[in-house]
Amino acid sequence: METKEIPFGISSVETIDQSVFTYVNETLDIHSMTNKGFKKVPVIWVTAERAYQIKNDVNLRDKNGLLTLPVITIERTGITKSLTRKGAVYGNVPPVPDAKGGTVTIAREVNQFKSSNFINADLARLAEQETKKSRNNGVMFVKPKKKPKIVYETITIPLPIYIETTYSIRARTEYQQQLNEIMTPFITRPNGLNYVELKHEEHMYEGFLGESFSHENNISSLGQEERKYETSIELRVLGYVIGDDKNQESPRIVRRQNFVDVKFPREHVILDDKKDYDSAAPGDPFYRE
Repeated sequence: METKEIPFGISSVETIDQSVFTYVNETLDIHSMTNKGFKKVPVIWVTAERAYQIKNDVNLRDKNGLLTLPVITIERTGITKSLTRKGAVYGNVPPVPDAKGGTVTIAREVNQFKSSNFINADLARLAEQETKKSRNNGVMFVKPKKKPKIVYETITIPLPIYIETTYSIRARTEYQQQLNEIMTPFITRPNGLNYVELKHEEHMYEGFLGESFSHENNISSLGQEERKYETSIELRVLGYVIGDDKNQESPRIVRRQNFVDVKFPREHVILDDKKDYDSAAPGDPFYRE
């Protein structure tokens, strides 16, 4: 029984991170007024090294190596695997104990090629019986009708494991007006709720924005350091992980076919079985002259 893997995007922790970054950078697509006009606010994933950030986008930092404000940063602050939030598959379903694995059935379809082979074989057998019938004066051995031999393919995937990831989205600006412009889409886009949809490839996750937007600034300081405004937004994402990502040994998607015909062969020489035409009488479809 052949098993082959079909293209299917995996859902990993990195996929969830990418959906959050895509939501802030592309879906919200926040712009702000600067001294160079109405410009898009750059979004930075803070885990990247400073050397990579400088090489990837030279406009993120000035000649002294300081970040050019305004800017939005995203940081994943934690992952929780809660037993009270198991998603659609609440019970623990172990995988099939073989080399293929697979747990949850996502589709079942008819294998047209192999099913047609069985049907054609049955039709050829009936045609052969019709030929024998004409040779034996219209006497035909009629076998009871059988159910059609349909080959089904069942597609299974590993059990989705639901996790809750938390992110800290921070906006840093030089002016209060810039901070207000950045905060507004986070407040208004979810409409009357704090629920957002996060998508990446064919996967979709649920995000929940925090109720409070914390503020930090240094406007009360009379020192010589530059003035800055900063706000922090918490985002909780209910996502799922399918498989072990790059550590997955078995296929992520498995195709299995059902059995439609089971035969037990006999050893005719040892058991001294006689063929049907050896004992067939004239008029029997198995009779041979």
